[in-house]
This record gives sequence, C-alpha cells and structure tokens, in this order.
Amino acid sequence: MFELDQYIDIFLDESKEHLENLNTNLLELESNPSNIETINEIFRIAHTLKGMSATMGFEKTAKLTHKMENLLDDIRSGQALINTRMVDLLFEVLDRVDNFIKSIESTGKEGNLPIDDLIEKLENVLCAEEEGKQEQAESVQTKENEGYIANVVKSAKAQNLSAYKINVLLDENCMLKAARAFLVFKTIEENGEIIYSNPPTEDIEDEKFDLEFGLIVVTSIGPEELKTKIINISEVKDATISEYSADEIIEQAEAAIEEEFGEIETVEEAIEKTSIEEEIEIIKRRVQQKEVEFEIKADETQEESEQTTNRKGKVGKTVRVDINRLDNLMNLVSELIIVKTRLEDIEIGSKNQNANDAIEYLETITTNLHDAVMKVRMVPIERVFNRFPRMIRDLSKSLDKEVDLIMSGEETEVDRTVIDEIGDPLIHLLRNSLDHGIEKPDVRAKLNKSEVGTLKLLAYPDGNNVVIEVADDGSGLDIEKIKKKAIEKELVTQEKLEAMDEKDIASLVLMPGFSTADKISDISGRGVGLDVVKTKIESLGGIIEIETERNVGSKFIIRLPLTLAIIQALLIMIGNEKYAIPLNNIKEITNIEKDKIRSVEGRDIVLYRGKTLPLVDLGDVLEVGERDRDKKDINVIVVKKGERDLGIIVDDLIGQQEIVIKSLGKYLKGINFVAGATILGNGSVALIIDTNSLFN
Repeated sequence: MFELDQYIDIFLDESKEHLENLNTNLLELESNPSNIETINEIFRIAHTLKGMSATMGFEKTAKLTHKMENLLDDIRSGQALINTRMVDLLFEVLDRVDNFIKSIESTGKEGNLPIDDLIEKLENVLCAEEEGKQEQAESVQTKENEGYIANVVKSAKAQNLSAYKINVLLDENCMLKAARAFLVFKTIEENGEIIYSNPPTEDIEDEKFDLEFGLIVVTSIGPEELKTKIINISEVKDATISEYSADEIIEQAEAAIEEEFGEIETVEEAIEKTSIEEEIEIIKRRVQQKEVEFEIKADETQEESEQTTNRKGKVGKTVRVDINRLDNLMNLVSELIIVKTRLEDIEIGSKNQNANDAIEYLETITTNLHDAVMKVRMVPIERVFNRFPRMIRDLSKSLDKEVDLIMSGEETEVDRTVIDEIGDPLIHLLRNSLDHGIEKPDVRAKLNKSEVGTLKLLAYPDGNNVVIEVADDGSGLDIEKIKKKAIEKELVTQEKLEAMDEKDIASLVLMPGFSTADKISDISGRGVGLDVVKTKIESLGGIIEIETERNVGSKFIIRLPLTLAIIQALLIMIGNEKYAIPLNNIKEITNIEKDKIRSVEGRDIVLYRGKTLPLVDLGDVLEVGERDRDKKDINVIVVKKGERDLGIIVDDLIGQQEIVIKSLGKYLKGINFVAGATILGNGSVALIIDTNSLFN
C-alpha cells in the first residue's frame, strides 16, 4: 500500500515556501496590478498548492486553491480585472490556507475552519465582473440611444413639434400595472410618438417595474393638455411633464463620436459620413491595431523577462537538511575544538617537532571545519523580513495610517538559531513604531510632514556582529512623559533620573511593565512588548539601543553576535578561578595605577583618555573572597555596550582562546552576570561572563 505519511514533512516544507512566495507576489500585485508575470507566478503557486494538497488528501486546501486558480485564470485571460477587493480576497485565501498548513503540522489534520464562505466570495467576484461587463454594454447601448433620440428630437423641432420628458406614477393599489401602462402608451400615441421608454417596453409589458416609468415623446399638443389626458386614465396617480432639450444630449453624443472617430462638426455629419459598413471597417481596424499593440507589448515583456532571467543567472543547487543534524554536526566540531585545546595545553618538548607540527595542522583543519559548518548554518535574514510587508499592510489599514515600509540588507546572513528567535522581537518593535511612532495623515500634514509615514527595517554586518535597525519618521519618544511614568511606577528615583542622560531615559521604555500609552489597544499599550524584546535579545547575547528625537522619529538598534556556539574569548583569573570574557565585547585592555582611582557617589571611577571611566571589580561582583589586593598596577578590561564603556578589574590575564559555549541547563538558568560555561583544555569548566549585565 502506498503510504503518504513519509512525504508529509516535504509537503509542509514546500507548502510554507510556496505561501511565503504567494505573500510576496500578492504584495507586488497590489502595488503593480498590470504585471502579468506576477499574475502568472501567483497562478503557478495556486496550481502547485492545489496539486500537492489533492495528492496528500487535504481536500479543503485543494478546493480553496482550485477556486483561487480559477479566478487567477480569468484574470490572466482578461475576463476579470484586478481591484482592491480582489487582492484583499486573495489575501484572505492565503491566510486560510496558512491556517490549514499550521494545523496539519501540529495535528495532522486541516482543522475545523470552513471554506464555503471564501468559495462563495470567490464566485461572487466573478459574478460581479460579469455584471460589470453587462453594465458596460448597457452604457454603450445608452450612448447609441442618446444619439438616436437627439437626432429625432432635432428633426421634430424642425417640423414645429414639441418634445417632452414624462414621468408617470401609478396608484399603490393598482392591480394590473402593465394594462395601465398600455393605456398610457395608447393615449400618448393618439397625439404623438413615444421615442424612448425607461424601463424598456418589454420590461413594462412583463411588469418588471415598480409604480413609476419614464417616457420621451414628440407631440403636437401642449403639456397641460397631454397631462390631463394621462391623469384621466384610471389608477394613474400623477404625471410630471417637462420640455426636453436636445442640445445637451447632442453635445454629449458629439463628444463621444469625436473621442471615438476624431473631430466631426455635427451629429448629422457623423450619420452622413459613417455608414454601417464603414463603422464595421473602423472597428476592425481598431481591433487589428489593438492586436498589434498587444503583440509589441508581449514582445517587450518577453524581452524584459529574458533580461531578468539572465540577470538572475543559474539557480543555485540546494538540499534540505534537518536543523537537528546541523546542531549535531556543530556539537561534534565543538568537541573537536576542545580536544585540540587540550592537546595545545600538553607540555611537549621542543625536541618533538613532529607532534608540534601535527597539532598546528590539526588547528588549521578544525578552524576550516568550524568555518565551513558555520557557513552551512548561516541563512539570510530575508527569511524573517519577508513576513513583515504583509503585517505592515494590514496594520496600517486597521490604524488608518499610510506607511511606506523600506527594507534593505535582506541578504545579510545570521546563524539559524538567531533566525528562529529574532522574529518576535522585530514584530514587537515594528508594531510599536506603527502604533505609537507614526502619526495619522492629518497630524503629519499639520507638522509639514509627508502624509505617508516611513518605516525602515535595515540589516548589515558589523565585524563579528549583525546589526538590525528599526527606524520610523514619527513623533519620537516623549522624554518628559517617560520621566513622569518612570517616577509614577517607581522604576527609578528622582535623584537617579536627574543623573541620567536622554539616551538612558529613552531606554527606560525597555523595562518590564513600562508603557506610555494612554489607551490600551489590540496592537500595543499593555505594558508588555519592549521588555520582552530586551529580554529575548539579551538571551541571544545581543544588546538593544534607542535613538530618538521629538517629532523627527525613533530608531531601535539591535546588535547580535554572528554565532551562538563557538566564539573567541579572553581567559582571565579572579582569585584561583578561570573565567572567559567574549572578545567581541572587549574594546581594549590596559593597566591603571591604583592611586588614580577615585570614588564618586559610592562608585569607583578613573580618568582615562580624557573621559570618566566607571570601574567594576569583577571579584567583588562574583563574591570570590580573599584575593591579593596589594598590587600598585591593576589589570582593567574596557568593555562596551553600545556607546557606553565600563572598566572591569581582574586579577590576571591568561590569553585569547577559541571556546565552545555550553548552556548551564535549566537548574542554573538565570544566574546573574553569567552567560554560560566552557570546557577548557585540561577538562575544567570556566564560566563565561555576561558583560552587559555589569552595566547599571
């Protein structure tokens, strides 16, 4: 028996990929509805999803994507035109299919969400398109009628006849509307001619009208006499008569003819100059001309497509690898590095040159292997960024704001672990910028800003770090309001607040429970979000900074390490224990004379390079105990956190070493000032210092 369960993982992976592409292409279609390549790509995705779902036996997904495919096929063939309502509906279908895929991933089934509502909407869209075509045809017919009426009325005027527009209203209790209308028609035709009826005479005969109908008539009698004759008919409640002027309709008809065939002086000239056969020939020529134009545009599109294909070059060959296998490979490389470190620590005599050469060669091999494994684990941050344009589109609509999202640096690569964790913090920051930062269009107009706000999401490498920026041109953070809230919530004292600079005050919004929102919304303002962002980023070994200017905008800057597994570190001694400090946090290492240290407000500082450098004795922080404090010169490691510097006092420096970061496990999780541990060459364990936590 043919089992499909073995293919479910492949189905889920490919479905997610197709849905990401579908989301991207729908956003492109919304901004450029005439792009036939985008429409074709969306059609291909829907067709593929339909086939995959049907093969796997997921009927809801298959039916929904089949209906979506039908709509897209009509769009491709020109039978339907793209509009905002249609794009919104396609996004609804995307969201429903995405829910089905998530349900399949978690439960193996599509879930209980219905599809009949969306199928009905998809079918109604097609019906609406047909109705639109019918209205267009009726509009063309109306123009033809107007031309005919105008010509007849003008001829009647020349024969001293009058033209009137008559509106007839029947009694509410009238049982035979068609019969009464027939009597009205008969009475008028005894004294003139009816040249137009609304609704048409066929509908009136079939009683397809309410109690009212309109007529245009040409007659020799006056309006009062005509009204009297109509009113005297039984069950006619009222009749209004007004003189009908052909001048306006003639002008409209001439304008329509001029637009279609060129400048012509009068309607009569148009009728005289254009016979039925000539009109047919003109239409044929116009159709042929349109075909030529279409062929030219098709050739241009094909040429552009070929150029695009050439620019893209060959498609890279890839293979899907389970992340657990990559983690296992990384662990093996980590163990190899530990063994290499142990070998380096073994005291080998200078006479054993072969052993020294072997160890050096082993170091080269392990370094290259580590780099290769890291490259395998590195993925473009585009994987995270791609979800945001749709989110911003939906949020801006719900908030009634106009926002232009600018993304760059999507090709920047980060460790797969970072990719899995950074998405939620970025969502919080983007939602916060859109809700609190960017103003509504009318407010922006008063501030002489563009009514369309700008939201930037940038990523770029910076040494051993990756920097992600979320910036907006909105109102910026209200520093005075932050101060007030911080005091109200007793997050800081008044004295400490006065000693803080503007950047430190802005960073208070990252504290738990802090919110300046006056009103709670579904988007933000509950006092959760930004503190979660800070916690998550610091758990990844990163930091977050804030730059803001009132009514100019805000910028949140995230700095993350490239890798979370193997790093370069500086080994140090505190008492009799070895510790490691990540090298990417270290700015410089120096010696300072003990006599130059001063105490200000209970904190040690030193004047270094013309600036005040705060000092922290790591032994005191870690409560190491008794140590040698008689040295005149002390070792200071200057570490950085954003633009802030801090001097860490240590007992001795051992040297730089490549270390493997090991988690402390759930029982030791959350220990202050410790980011993890590493195994040294002699098999002992050294704790890794979290330098960011030393700043306060």
